[in-house]
Amino acid sequence: MADSEYESVLCVKPEVHVYRVPPRASNRGYRAAEWQLDQPSWSGRLRITSKGKMAFIKLEDKNSGELFAQAPVDQFPSIAVEGVTDSSRYFVIRVEDESGRRAFIGVGFVDRGDAFDFNVAIQDHFKWVKQQSELAKQAQNPDQGPKLDLGFKEGQTIKLNIANMKKKEGAAGNSKPRPAGPGGLSLLPPPPAGRSPALIPPPGEPLPSCPADSQPTSGASTDVSLSWPQPGGATTAASADIWGDFATASGSASTQNQQSPGWVQF
Repeated sequence: MADSEYESVLCVKPEVHVYRVPPRASNRGYRAAEWQLDQPSWSGRLRITSKGKMAFIKLEDKNSGELFAQAPVDQFPSIAVEGVTDSSRYFVIRVEDESGRRAFIGVGFVDRGDAFDFNVAIQDHFKWVKQQSELAKQAQNPDQGPKLDLGFKEGQTIKLNIANMKKKEGAAGNSKPRPAGPGGLSLLPPPPAGRSPALIPPPGEPLPSCPADSQPTSGASTDVSLSWPQPGGATTAASADIWGDFATASGSASTQNQQSPGWVQF
């Protein structure tokens, strides 16, 4: 183990109980019901740390942090950490002292969620160890990894639908871009050429003469000039003043009322 590797904390649980585990008589697994669960041998804090590929389960005092026991775990699952067969809150771990002596003890959590976190923390660590090992092997032998072959196999064909592509190109060619006006706005095309609309002069003014292109093209009628009727003098005099004389209009209205005895004046 290199000296540059640092220790990281994976999980901390503030309350855990330790139990004496009777020797296992067969390979059927451990059962927590065989322990004296109401009389734990020790209670304190559990902390899981990692250093390199190794994980360590440390049992420490709640207040002082003094180490009670430590269980090194080099792989998982293994006999270093085993779950019991009758509960998900209890485990059997293999502790080891500085002289190398080993013993199996039972560990129990009050909360089922704490037991789940304990199990997941160990699993995640060894998943990371496995990934690092695979990456290191690929870095040493890059040619041994799977290669991606995108070439066509013998006899393999593909089919392209070009009909839709031609339709899209034809639709794009028929559309004509509109001319851009000021500010980048597209303008509509001008209306088709035609005769200008006829102008109606105001009262009292003569009508405009017919334009040259509106005259008939027949040879028999080329010398005939059209004479537009001019308004009479009475009409011209009456329309000289468009608004008229309000006083005269009111006076004439009263005269008509006097001459018409059948009308009632309101």
